[in-house]
Amino acid sequence: MHLNLLRDAKVVRVAAAAAAAQTEVVSAVVDMQGFDSVAFVALLGDVTATSVLTLTVKTNSASSTTVPAPVTTTASATFTADASNADGKALMVDIHKPRDRYVFASLTRTVANAAVDGILAVLYNADERPVAIDASIIASAFVNDPAAA
Repeated sequence: MHLNLLRDAKVVRVAAAAAAAQTEVVSAVVDMQGFDSVAFVALLGDVTATSVLTLTVKTNSASSTTVPAPVTTTASATFTADASNADGKALMVDIHKPRDRYVFASLTRTVANAAVDGILAVLYNADERPVAIDASIIASAFVNDPAAA
Protein backbone atom coordinates (compact mmCIF):
# COMPACT_ATOMS: atom_id res chain seq x y z
CA MET A 1 0.00 0.00 0.00
CA HIS A 2 1.30 3.43 -0.95
CA LEU A 3 0.62 6.35 1.32
CA ASN A 4 -0.09 9.79 -0.06
CA LEU A 5 0.01 12.88 2.12
CA LEU A 6 -2.92 14.51 0.30
CA ARG A 7 -5.22 11.47 0.64
CA ASP A 8 -3.99 9.98 3.94
CA ALA A 9 -3.39 13.08 6.06
CA LYS A 10 -4.94 16.47 6.65
CA VAL A 11 -2.68 19.54 6.62
CA VAL A 12 -4.05 22.66 8.32
CA ARG A 13 -2.48 26.07 8.73
CA VAL A 14 -3.28 26.81 12.39
CA ALA A 15 -1.31 30.04 12.97
CA ALA A 16 -0.37 32.89 10.69
CA ALA A 17 2.99 34.63 10.57
CA ALA A 18 4.02 36.64 13.63
CA ALA A 19 6.49 39.52 13.65
CA ALA A 20 9.74 39.22 15.57
CA ALA A 21 8.94 39.39 19.30
CA GLN A 22 9.25 37.60 22.62
CA THR A 23 5.61 36.63 22.95
CA GLU A 24 3.68 33.38 22.83
CA VAL A 25 2.05 32.29 19.57
CA VAL A 26 -1.00 30.11 20.19
CA SER A 27 -2.44 28.13 17.31
CA ALA A 28 -6.07 27.56 16.48
CA VAL A 29 -7.68 24.50 18.04
CA VAL A 30 -7.67 21.31 15.98
CA ASP A 31 -10.45 18.72 16.25
CA MET A 32 -8.85 15.26 16.28
CA GLN A 33 -12.10 13.40 15.57
CA GLY A 34 -11.30 10.73 12.96
CA PHE A 35 -7.50 10.89 13.48
CA ASP A 36 -5.12 9.17 15.90
CA SER A 37 -2.07 11.41 15.46
CA VAL A 38 -1.04 15.00 14.83
CA ALA A 39 2.28 16.70 14.16
CA PHE A 40 2.65 20.44 14.70
CA VAL A 41 5.33 22.25 12.70
CA ALA A 42 6.35 25.79 13.70
CA LEU A 43 8.03 27.52 10.76
CA LEU A 44 10.59 30.12 11.82
CA GLY A 45 11.74 33.31 10.16
CA ASP A 46 14.62 35.47 11.40
CA VAL A 47 15.64 34.36 14.90
CA THR A 48 17.95 36.48 17.08
CA ALA A 49 20.87 34.85 18.89
CA THR A 50 20.00 33.53 22.40
CA SER A 51 16.28 33.28 21.57
CA VAL A 52 14.76 30.29 23.35
CA LEU A 53 11.97 28.67 21.36
CA THR A 54 9.63 26.05 22.81
CA LEU A 55 6.84 24.35 20.86
CA THR A 56 4.38 22.58 23.16
CA VAL A 57 1.21 20.68 22.33
CA LYS A 58 -1.78 21.08 24.63
CA THR A 59 -5.07 19.20 24.72
CA ASN A 60 -8.55 20.13 25.88
CA SER A 61 -11.89 18.41 26.29
CA ALA A 62 -13.54 21.43 24.61
CA SER A 63 -12.71 23.37 21.46
CA SER A 64 -10.93 26.13 23.39
CA THR A 65 -7.42 27.24 24.27
CA THR A 66 -8.54 28.44 27.72
CA VAL A 67 -11.78 26.89 29.07
CA PRO A 68 -11.69 24.36 30.64
CA ALA A 69 -8.01 24.59 31.54
CA PRO A 70 -6.01 22.83 28.81
CA VAL A 71 -3.66 19.96 29.60
CA THR A 72 -0.03 20.30 28.55
CA THR A 73 1.29 17.12 27.03
CA THR A 74 4.69 15.83 28.01
CA ALA A 75 5.97 16.48 24.50
CA SER A 76 7.67 19.72 23.64
CA ALA A 77 10.59 20.76 21.47
CA THR A 78 12.97 23.43 22.78
CA PHE A 79 15.86 25.12 20.98
CA THR A 80 18.22 27.96 21.92
CA ALA A 81 19.40 29.86 18.86
CA ASP A 82 22.83 31.19 18.04
CA ALA A 83 23.49 33.91 15.45
CA SER A 84 21.95 32.05 12.50
CA ASN A 85 21.25 28.37 13.22
CA ALA A 86 17.47 28.79 13.64
CA ASP A 87 16.77 31.22 10.79
CA GLY A 88 14.34 29.69 8.30
CA LYS A 89 14.17 26.39 10.23
CA ALA A 90 11.32 24.60 12.03
CA LEU A 91 10.36 23.01 15.35
CA MET A 92 8.14 19.94 15.33
CA VAL A 93 6.15 17.99 17.93
CA ASP A 94 4.34 14.77 17.02
CA ILE A 95 1.59 13.36 19.28
CA HIS A 96 0.03 9.91 18.93
CA LYS A 97 -3.39 9.38 20.55
CA PRO A 98 -3.68 12.63 22.53
CA ARG A 99 -5.68 12.34 25.75
CA ASP A 100 -8.40 14.77 24.60
CA ARG A 101 -10.27 15.33 21.33
CA TYR A 102 -9.04 18.91 20.85
CA VAL A 103 -5.40 19.95 20.50
CA PHE A 104 -3.46 23.13 19.86
CA ALA A 105 0.13 24.32 19.88
CA SER A 106 1.89 26.98 21.92
CA LEU A 107 5.15 28.46 20.67
CA THR A 108 6.95 30.50 23.30
CA ARG A 109 9.72 32.91 22.29
CA THR A 110 11.86 34.18 25.16
CA VAL A 111 15.18 35.96 25.87
CA ALA A 112 15.48 37.43 22.34
CA ASN A 113 13.21 38.11 19.35
CA ALA A 114 12.09 35.46 16.88
CA ALA A 115 9.86 35.81 13.82
CA VAL A 116 7.40 33.05 13.01
CA ASP A 117 6.33 32.20 9.46
CA GLY A 118 3.34 30.18 10.69
CA ILE A 119 2.36 26.91 12.31
CA LEU A 120 0.99 23.85 10.51
CA ALA A 121 -0.86 20.85 11.93
CA VAL A 122 -0.61 17.55 10.07
CA LEU A 123 -3.33 15.14 11.18
CA TYR A 124 -2.72 11.51 10.22
CA ASN A 125 -3.64 7.91 11.00
CA ALA A 126 -7.15 8.67 9.75
CA ASP A 127 -10.09 6.36 10.43
CA GLU A 128 -11.36 6.90 6.87
CA ARG A 129 -9.64 7.71 3.59
CA PRO A 130 -9.46 9.73 1.43
CA VAL A 131 -9.13 12.64 3.82
CA ALA A 132 -10.78 15.94 2.85
CA ILE A 133 -8.39 18.80 2.12
CA ASP A 134 -8.66 21.64 4.65
CA ALA A 135 -9.89 25.07 3.53
CA SER A 136 -6.54 26.62 4.58
CA ILE A 137 -4.93 24.82 1.60
CA ILE A 138 -5.90 26.79 -1.52
CA ALA A 139 -4.39 24.44 -4.12
CA SER A 140 -2.90 20.96 -4.20
CA ALA A 141 -1.83 18.36 -6.73
CA PHE A 142 -0.95 14.68 -6.74
CA VAL A 143 1.12 13.04 -9.46
CA ASN A 144 1.63 9.31 -9.83
CA ASP A 145 4.85 9.38 -11.86
CA PRO A 146 5.09 6.12 -13.83
CA ALA A 147 8.77 6.78 -14.53
CA ALA A 148 9.48 6.53 -10.82
CA ALA A 149 7.85 3.08 -10.47
